Amino acid sequence: MTDAAARIIDLYSRHAVAWTRARGTALRERAWIERFADILRPGATVLDIGCGSGEPIARFLASGGHPITGVDGSPEMVALFRTNLPSEAAETVDMRSLKMNRRYGGLVAWDSFFHLTDHEQRMMFPIFCDHAEPEAPLLFTSGPAFGEAIGTLEGEPLYHASLDPNEYDLLLNENGFDVVAHVAEDADCGGRTVWLARQRPL
Repeated sequence: MTDAAARIIDLYSRHAVAWTRARGTALRERAWIERFADILRPGATVLDIGCGSGEPIARFLASGGHPITGVDGSPEMVALFRTNLPSEAAETVDMRSLKMNRRYGGLVAWDSFFHLTDHEQRMMFPIFCDHAEPEAPLLFTSGPAFGEAIGTLEGEPLYHASLDPNEYDLLLNENGFDVVAHVAEDADCGGRTVWLARQRPL
């Protein structure tokens, strides 16, 4: 499965338009995105990690007065993001080497972080910490239990992985985040396993 993991960025790059069309603009995650937004300070800048085309999550947050910086490893996705949200910032960056040299009022890694291997996911938590302002919320999706899974994108293998929930708890705590909410296989959100955490105050 590691071969499929290594091809994630290439896969999304080649199928960026098809994925964006299939994803659509319906905010099926509205309850979680609104809960995240409720924690944000007014006008807080949000770092959208694995931003894709910016539809619909980045657009929703931007419409609420939150400047967005989108980052994605796929140049094609970043181009779509810039077309959809020309007033927001976007950069082509692999999240595994993310170093923006600033902190943000909120971090989102929705349906992106879970494409990393278990080792790569562990390495992301210090990166989250380095980019989060005090009290900044962090929202991400994972699997419900430790393991790997293969889906499909345009008929090609699409890699996913997850740590054990207890390890996510530990990594969040070690990197200064407190869990606000966690639901495994949320039936109201397409069966996604969702984590909402918040960076501790200074």
